[in-house]
Amino acid sequence: MTTTQQARARLFRSLHTPSAPLALANAWDVASARVVEAAGAPAIATTSAGVAWSLGAPDGDQLSRDRALGLIARIVDAVAVPVTADIEGGYGSDAADVADTVAGVLAAGAAGVNIEDGTRPPAELAARLAAARRSADRAGADLFLNARVDTFLLGLGDPATRLRETLDRARRYVEAGADGVFVPGVTDPATITALAAGIPASLNVMAGPGAPKVAELGALGVARVSLGPAVAQAAYAAARRAAHDLYGTGGYDTVADGIPFPDLDALLAEQR
Repeated sequence: MTTTQQARARLFRSLHTPSAPLALANAWDVASARVVEAAGAPAIATTSAGVAWSLGAPDGDQLSRDRALGLIARIVDAVAVPVTADIEGGYGSDAADVADTVAGVLAAGAAGVNIEDGTRPPAELAARLAAARRSADRAGADLFLNARVDTFLLGLGDPATRLRETLDRARRYVEAGADGVFVPGVTDPATITALAAGIPASLNVMAGPGAPKVAELGALGVARVSLGPAVAQAAYAAARRAAHDLYGTGGYDTVADGIPFPDLDALLAEQR
């Protein structure tokens, strides 16, 4: 594994701290990654949904591994900061496939990955995480492995026992090799506090309008805050508003606040 990947992975790992949570405005292509980096991001995270949409596929393990890895490699090559890649369930039907995906992610130079359980049995994600860790170890790579627990996001199980189920899954995933646990769908301070106290790894939550500010989440024990697909959704909403304006009233006002053309061109011309 290259010294560049190792150095970026060590830096990325060090950024996970509740005293100053790692804030990630998830990107979905090279241009969005460069825009986010230029705004001061210490790292770039991809959004699997945004990546899939940008490549013409729906979210939910519908994108081929090769296309996903190609996009990850282009983003890594375009930025100077560490990149963590959301690889959905691992782009494969079993743990061996996930190991192959992780090998490709590492070859692309990424510092971390997200792997989600979704509606899979927890034992299956644990096996995928263990395979991902073994793949990184074989490559001699440092990899920040973030396990996504979808109990709250998808409303899985009994609401009365959902917190306990989430903690049980999280601990199982950490035992399988996860460095962090991502619990999207939670913004309630009491629940977040309980998660931070009960998970023996860095806690990542997904924020958005109405959620506590980054520093407030840090005070609750959160080490990493992501926006998930929200930035991509906002960008596509801007495209839809512009189209409705053009084909509805014949107006153009909705494109008035775009990033100036020279600024975007310069960002891409300045790629490392």
